[in-house]
Amino acid sequence: MFQLTTIYNVFMRDFRKQRKRIALTLLALGWGTISIMLLLGFGEGLQTQLTINSKGIGENLAILWGGQTSIPFKGLGKGRPISLRKEDAAYLKKRIPEIKFIGYEYHRWGVDIRYKDKILSEHVNGITPEYESLRNHIPQMGGRMINPLDMQLKRRVAFLGYSLKNRLFGDEDPVGKQILVNGMPFTVVGVMIDKMQMNSYSGMDEDKLSIPATTFQAVFGYPYVNNIIYQPYDIKQMKTVEKKIYTVMGARYKFDPDDERALSVWDIAESSREMNKMLLGIKIFLGIIGGLTLLIAGVGVANIMYVSIKERTREIGIKMAVGARRSYILVQFLIEAMLITLLGGFGGMAVSYILTESFKRIPIQSEVLDFMGRPTISPEIGIVVVAILGIMGIISGLFPAMKAASVNPVESLRYE
Repeated sequence: MFQLTTIYNVFMRDFRKQRKRIALTLLALGWGTISIMLLLGFGEGLQTQLTINSKGIGENLAILWGGQTSIPFKGLGKGRPISLRKEDAAYLKKRIPEIKFIGYEYHRWGVDIRYKDKILSEHVNGITPEYESLRNHIPQMGGRMINPLDMQLKRRVAFLGYSLKNRLFGDEDPVGKQILVNGMPFTVVGVMIDKMQMNSYSGMDEDKLSIPATTFQAVFGYPYVNNIIYQPYDIKQMKTVEKKIYTVMGARYKFDPDDERALSVWDIAESSREMNKMLLGIKIFLGIIGGLTLLIAGVGVANIMYVSIKERTREIGIKMAVGARRSYILVQFLIEAMLITLLGGFGGMAVSYILTESFKRIPIQSEVLDFMGRPTISPEIGIVVVAILGIMGIISGLFPAMKAASVNPVESLRYE
């Protein structure tokens, strides 16, 4: 039976005898642990923030544009333009039950927008009410997004992006105020929350002025929509829905369903999955760098154990001479190596946690930090680091322990 108290007392005795050497080893272990924790924490913070940023454009959705045929179909030549109409959204929703939300959109750049003495040339887009959930057009408190009644009555109401609101109104509350859009009065009904947006297809939402799609068509007279946005009930159905769209629209506009150039689809969900794979690769790379730093400290632990075995050769021989089993000697030195490793490792983990939490609480205003995120120590990182420390402690103590267990008792008693 192993007496942990005895092993602990022997460990403390060796620590007092080799105080400087063990202290330096503990410092190296702590530094290696801090390195791997901070690097993994940086990767975790980066992944978390970029995931949030990627949701600024919306989640699990796809953007559909018209295109140009590249395959002749039923006597019709190739090169025919396929332009989308607002009726296509309802047509697709009716024929493809897997679609949860769908909406259409108009765009116009360089529109004259005025409020009092301020005159801006901005991007105006006509949208449907589904954009609140589809594209995360979330209004601030005190305002609202465009609703179905606005669409039905073709109301002249406007929903402002956060940055556009600041340029046009400054600190003034715009809700209920009137602005002029190409000389026509519009009432501001809401302002979008300040959100991070990493992807875009027509510019950042914070810079847009959104009006009901029906109002946009009445004011600007666009016969075709710029794009259609849809979201399936299940993200796993994304490719199925895309294939059905080509089939349904092919029948409607007389083009080959296999003609990929007749329409253009941006699967944002797939882009997010690819980004997550890339971020996982970055985290693994950072973990390897930190792990190599920790490996050097593991070599130091092994050296400490070899020195300890050399100095305690007679002690080991006496124990074996009076009946101590080799397994006892093996486990004793393994436990000592684990104690050194975990002591230095847990110290480094504590310092890493304090550093990251302190940094997160510092009120630094920076676009870089807002985009890249701050280092974050998650429970998963803690588990990974503890596992690495445990494995390293076993490996760094195993070979010295095997050497100690193989000592010949007779020869060790003659050792000076």
